[in-house]
Amino acid sequence: MADPIALAWSLPRLGEAIYALAHAARLAPRLAQVSVPPVDLEQSGPALDRWIDGAAAALGLESEPVESTYAEVESFLLKSGPSLVRISADGDARFLALLGRRGERLLVLPPDDEVVAVPLQEVRQSLCRTLEAPAATALDSVLSKAGVAEGRRSVVRDAILRDRLGAARIGGGWLLRLPPGASFGRQVRLAGIGKRLGILVGAHVAQYVLYLLAWGMIGRGALEGRTEPGWLAAWGLILITMIPIRMLFTWTQGTLTIGLSGLLKRRILQGALRLDPEEIRHQGAGGLFGRVLEAEALEALALSGGLIAVLSLIEIVFAATVLWAGVGGTLHAGALLLWAGIAVAIAWSYGRRRTEWTSARITMTHDLVERMTGHRTRLVQESARHNDEDLELERYQGRSRAMDRAEIWLSALIPRGWMLLGVAALGVAFVSGKATPGGLAVSLGGVILAYQALHRLTMGLSQLIGAGIAWKQVGPLFRAAARTEPTGSPVFAARTTPSAPGAVVEAGDLVFRYTDRAEPVLRGCSLRVGSGERILLEGASGSGKTTLISILAGLRTASSGLLLLRGLDRHALGADGWRRRAVLAPQFHENHVLTETLAFNLLMGRRWPPEPEDMNEAETVCRELGLGPLLQRMPAGLLQTVGETGWRLSHGERSRVFIARALLQGGEVIFLDESFGALDPESLRQAVRCVHQRAPALVVIAHP
Repeated sequence: MADPIALAWSLPRLGEAIYALAHAARLAPRLAQVSVPPVDLEQSGPALDRWIDGAAAALGLESEPVESTYAEVESFLLKSGPSLVRISADGDARFLALLGRRGERLLVLPPDDEVVAVPLQEVRQSLCRTLEAPAATALDSVLSKAGVAEGRRSVVRDAILRDRLGAARIGGGWLLRLPPGASFGRQVRLAGIGKRLGILVGAHVAQYVLYLLAWGMIGRGALEGRTEPGWLAAWGLILITMIPIRMLFTWTQGTLTIGLSGLLKRRILQGALRLDPEEIRHQGAGGLFGRVLEAEALEALALSGGLIAVLSLIEIVFAATVLWAGVGGTLHAGALLLWAGIAVAIAWSYGRRRTEWTSARITMTHDLVERMTGHRTRLVQESARHNDEDLELERYQGRSRAMDRAEIWLSALIPRGWMLLGVAALGVAFVSGKATPGGLAVSLGGVILAYQALHRLTMGLSQLIGAGIAWKQVGPLFRAAARTEPTGSPVFAARTTPSAPGAVVEAGDLVFRYTDRAEPVLRGCSLRVGSGERILLEGASGSGKTTLISILAGLRTASSGLLLLRGLDRHALGADGWRRRAVLAPQFHENHVLTETLAFNLLMGRRWPPEPEDMNEAETVCRELGLGPLLQRMPAGLLQTVGETGWRLSHGERSRVFIARALLQGGEVIFLDESFGALDPESLRQAVRCVHQRAPALVVIAHP
C-alpha cells in the first residue's frame, strides 16, 4: 500500500509540483520560471499562502487556500482535486498533489512518477496525524485499561476522536483552478459543460422519439379498430422507458444550468473587481444598480432561453418530419419552416422595442436611486418639481405599449396563427377526397407538435432577446475579467520586507493624465519617503494630492516615470504585494464601512477569519484612537454589526475606523488622505499620537 509521505513533494520542489499538477489536470499552465520557496515559509501560513498564490499566478492559474473541520475532512479530500494538501513528515512540511478521485481512492501525483491511487483513509491519517497525536496516545492507554478488545479499539478511538475534535479546523489545502479571466471556452470545456449539453440534447431526442413512437402505436390500433395485447405491452414498455430518460434530462438540465451559472457569476464578479475606478465613477449609484439587475437577468435569461431555443428547434425538425409524412407532404413541412422564419423576423422587431424600453427603465432606475441617495438634501434645499418625472413616465409608458404590442405578435400570433394555417392546409387535403384517415391523423398530430414547438420557440427567443439586451450592460464586466495585473515574484509576494533604514517609496518624474483630459494632472513629480519619516502634503483643491498618493499606493498607474517600493517596482511585487505594503486610507466619501461586524471592518485588510492576536491588536488600536467608549457601548464589542454604511457610527468614529483599518494592515508606509478632518481637537491629538507611534512611514494629506 502506497505511503502518502513517500508520494509527497518537498518544499524546495513546490513550484515544480504546482506546474506538474496543473499540467496533469489539463489547466494548460504557461511556461514560467518559478523560484524555489524560502525554507522558512513552512513555518508561516499566510506567507506560504501568498507564495503559492504568486506561483500559481505566474503560471496563469489561481489558488485558493481552503480548510476543513476534522469531522468533514474525508468529504473535503474527495472534492478538492486538483489541489495541494500539506502533511507533516518528521516535522518537515510535505505536499501531496491531488488530481481527483477514483471511487474511495484519491489520485495522487508523486514526484517523477505516474499517478497513484491512494486509499482515502491513508491520506486522511497523514493530514490529521499532528492534530490527533496528543489525544491518541492518551486514548490508547485509556482503552487498554478499559479492556476494549484489540479488534474494536481503533473503531472506538476514531469515534471518540471525531466527537472531541469534530469542530477543529484543519488547514493546509490549496485549490488550483483557472482564474475567472481565463478563456471562457476553456473553462466551459474543463467544467464538462459540452458533455452535459450533448447528454441533454441526446436525452431530449430520445424521449421525443419514444413519445412519437408511443403515439404511433396507440394511434395505429385506434385507426385500425383493433388493439392487440402485444402492441399494448410494447406501448406500456415505451412509456416506462421514458421515465428514466426524463429523469436524466431533468438532472442534466439542472447540473448544466448550475455549472454555467457558476462560471458566469465568477467571471462577472472578477470583471467588476478589475474595472478601473475612473470607469465607474461617472455612472452613479443608479447606473451601477441597473447594471446589477441586468447581470442577474443575463444569467437567468441566457441559460433558460438558450436551452429552450435549442430544444424547440429540435422539436420543429421532428414536427416538420411528421408533417412531411402526412397528407400535406413537402408543402406542409415547408410552410412550417417558413412560419418559423417569420417568427424570427417578428422577434427581431420585438427586440428593437425591448431595447428602447430597457434603456428608458435603466435611466429611470438611475434617477430614482440618485433621488433616494440625496433625498435629505433635496428635501431641505430643492423646491418640489415633478415635470421631468412626469415626462419620463410618459415616455416610458409609450415605449412599454410599443413593446407589449410587439410581444403579443410574437407570443400569441405565431403559435396560434400556425394552428389556423396548419388546419387550413389539412382542410384542402380533406376536401379533395384524396386524404386517408391515417394520413390526416399524422398531419393533425404534426400540426399540434409544431404548435407546441413554436410556442416554446417564442419563449426561447423572448428570453434570448432579454439576454442580448442585458449583455450590452454586462459585456464590459465580462471582458474586463480578462485584464491582467502584475503578479510579481512569488518570493517577493510572500515576504514582508522588514522596516529597515532607507527609502521606502521612491518616485521620480511621475506623469499622470486622466483619459478625458488633454493636460496631465501631474508632471515631473518626484518624492522620497524614508523609513520612520512623517510627511505632510499640502496643496489647494484640485492640485493632484489625491492622485499622487493613489499612484504611490498602487490604485492608479502613472503614464510615465519611475516608482519603487524598497527598490522593487510593481511588476516585481505584484499588485497585491504592493498594496499590502503601501496602505492607503482614502478620503471619507471614497471609504466605506461594510455591512458586517466592527472586527471585519477593521481586519479585512489583515486577514479573515482572524486569530486571537489579531482581535487583541484591533481592540488595542481602537482604544489608542479613542474608540474605547464605542466598544463599551456595543453589547458584542468588536463582534457587533455596525450597520449598512456604518450608520450606527458617528462621522468621527467612522474616520477613526478607517485609520485603524490602515494601521492594522501592517504596511511599510501609510497614506492618510484627509483622515483627520472630521475629528475634534482632543480626538485629533489622540489619533495623531497613535498614528505617529504605529506607522513605520507616514504621508498625510491635508488642506493648508
